[in-house]
Amino acid sequence: MNTFSIANLVEPAKTWSQVQQTALLQGEILVETRSHSAWGGAVMAAMYLPVRRSQVWQQITDYPRWVQYFPDVIKSEVLQRGETKRLYQVAKKAFFLFTTQVEVYLNVIEVLQQRIQFRLEQGTFNDFTAELKLQDCGIGTVLTYAVQATPNIPVPTMFIQQAMHLELPENMRQMRRIICSR
Repeated sequence: MNTFSIANLVEPAKTWSQVQQTALLQGEILVETRSHSAWGGAVMAAMYLPVRRSQVWQQITDYPRWVQYFPDVIKSEVLQRGETKRLYQVAKKAFFLFTTQVEVYLNVIEVLQQRIQFRLEQGTFNDFTAELKLQDCGIGTVLTYAVQATPNIPVPTMFIQQAMHLELPENMRQMRRIICSR
């Protein structure tokens, strides 16, 4: 879908084009990547879940369960609860001929059943931010997930973008399988 744009994702579903809405409802994951820095990338993806927003919210805020949604994440632990949560995650990633492990400590701010913002406190990234949004769409929910990151290892942005573009949709399909199986 060449006409897809990030701006359309952050707006309510009713402002999306009919083609985009149809694609989402048919199970397509809509994705757009862009450069973020010389060594980083940014990606935004959207998917439709045939589940009420309250049910989606309950599952995505169970952060230890993220190891099921994202195969590279091997640990996801809530360190602190409250208005701002503190989350620790570890992921293993194979890049070309080597494997690396990354860890992040994230500050997590939730707006009940609407959005979750993740901000890097410390870790093996120069920068990392992510935002997950939920929107009603018919009898289900559209989940959008935007990430921008710069790893502290020098990997050209083109490779980072390509990995994000290929992996995030598959991770979201996995997330949908798990959320919809309950």
